Amino acid sequence: MQISDATIWVIILVLGAGTYLIRWSFLGALGDRQMPGWFMRMLRYTPVAVLPALVAPLVVWPAATGGAPDPARMAAAAVTVAMGVLTRNVTLAILAGGVTLAGLLYML
Repeated sequence: MQISDATIWVIILVLGAGTYLIRWSFLGALGDRQMPGWFMRMLRYTPVAVLPALVAPLVVWPAATGGAPDPARMAAAAVTVAMGVLTRNVTLAILAGGVTLAGLLYML
């Protein structure tokens, strides 16, 4: 099935306008207003909810192994979580996980 160039450009423009309007609804329409306390408390948990949802499939079903679980990636994820919980330092947790992953991929 062939799609014309005009159709592709219309789709790109509509999606761009939709993305702009979604962002404007928060920044433009509500940007100068004080948000309720309950909303700000819930908003703090957004990164904590989104980041694991983005990372978990890459750890459990990595594309590098064809979707098969990899012990090196699982161990690196466990070290990262453990270091983050113990030290409460994001940089140290990421560094420890990266070193663990590199070391285990080199050894295995």
